[in-house]
Amino acid sequence: MAFSFSDLVEEAWLSARALKDYSENIFNPTVRLGVTGLSRAGKTVFITALVHGLCRGGRFPIFESMSTGRIATARLAPQPDDAVPRFAYETFLATLIEQRQWPSSTVDISELRLVIDYQRKNGAERTLTLDIVDYPGEWLLDLPLLNKSYEQWATESLALSRQDPRARVAREWHAHLATLDPNGRENEQETLTAARLFTTYLRNCRNEQFAMSLLPPGRFLMPGNLAGSPALTFAPLDVPIDGTPPERSLWAMMRRRFEAYKDVVVRPFFRDHFARLDRQIVLADALSAFNAGPEALQDLEAALAGILDCFRVGRSSLLATMFRPRIDRILFAATKADHLHHSSHDRLEAILRKLVERAMQRAEFAGATVDVVALAAVRATREAQVQRGRDRLPSIVGTPIKGEMAEGEVFDGETEVATFPGDLPTNLQGLFKGEDTFRGLAAGPHQDADFRFLRFRPPRLATHDPEGPALPHIRLDRTLQFLIGDKLQ
Repeated sequence: MAFSFSDLVEEAWLSARALKDYSENIFNPTVRLGVTGLSRAGKTVFITALVHGLCRGGRFPIFESMSTGRIATARLAPQPDDAVPRFAYETFLATLIEQRQWPSSTVDISELRLVIDYQRKNGAERTLTLDIVDYPGEWLLDLPLLNKSYEQWATESLALSRQDPRARVAREWHAHLATLDPNGRENEQETLTAARLFTTYLRNCRNEQFAMSLLPPGRFLMPGNLAGSPALTFAPLDVPIDGTPPERSLWAMMRRRFEAYKDVVVRPFFRDHFARLDRQIVLADALSAFNAGPEALQDLEAALAGILDCFRVGRSSLLATMFRPRIDRILFAATKADHLHHSSHDRLEAILRKLVERAMQRAEFAGATVDVVALAAVRATREAQVQRGRDRLPSIVGTPIKGEMAEGEVFDGETEVATFPGDLPTNLQGLFKGEDTFRGLAAGPHQDADFRFLRFRPPRLATHDPEGPALPHIRLDRTLQFLIGDKLQ
């Protein structure tokens, strides 16, 4: 779509804001790190573990500046933005350690400032401010809407909803859609019903049986204080992609509210938060997609490609920093690596790399540095060898979350078990073919699924250490080295 006058004004405003940030960073070097991921990917746990490890002095052998002792201290500082909620670090840490529960999912944007005092390799004492911005990945998937008309979005959304397995959970919404006349008179009650059924469809797509990832508009699933507002009360209609709605028609009403959603929800997020990021990590729960089936894995691939397309990426330069900030480092992380034996960690990483392969090539062409990692910000399991007949199977030991089920057994949330998680496939080409690659929960009963990765409670930790217990992890140090290691040279 062509640039409008308002787009040009917004670009000028962003450039002015970037210049202001640049002038402030001359005397106080600051990195704004965006942390995002789709629902249940582990954003809250990741930030909590990262901050705790830096402040406590965690075991990070690959994070060079910490392993060599050049980081003197890392401490929390007051929240820098008066209009953004503070990330509730202390509450989340207590939930992990004392209650052995995973913190609640991200439903809004939040921020936390960390100040790192360190010594450069040449001996000079320096300070780096790390502003961590936590936001739902569903919001990121809304950014492409800025360049789409209502008709384009509606056509794409309906086409997606008519594909299996989405079509199975869209039946009630589709039945209501068939009763609507887009050219008929605008009707508030018909619109409210359509929006409610469309939202229910999106929510059902996200449950563990289907684990769909591509679910815009993101605020429909986490409306916050906009719940019930006209900006969140619309739905796709079956209309021509190049058509024009009659005045005061149902179609015109839906189109108006779609444009309001972009103005009220999407543009402010882009302008006030997203456009200011320097570094980015995108967390992905690939194991939940494996549980659900090949369709979920393909949907995750499309979602991750869409996410990377949203970023303003490129090599960092003086002019870019001053007038048009770019994200120069992006890390894609497959979370919950502790739900696998270490022999499958490289396979999980290879699968994630395959998922984002094409998007990575575009970002690297623009000058950004992109990488992938399989990690567990907090390791919930330990490894063991289990005897089964004459075989010794590489297994993991942990406490499954209450209600988890495997081979007909329902776990109580208190009993520790040893389980053989299985091996991830090595034939990546066959994995992404689609039909008959493997069976997931979307195809039938739990016991028929080819993969079933359990969810585990956080580990029980010794709390006698005055600095608090160290949180066990997998590759969190490698993650830190990639994201900020160069800033601590």
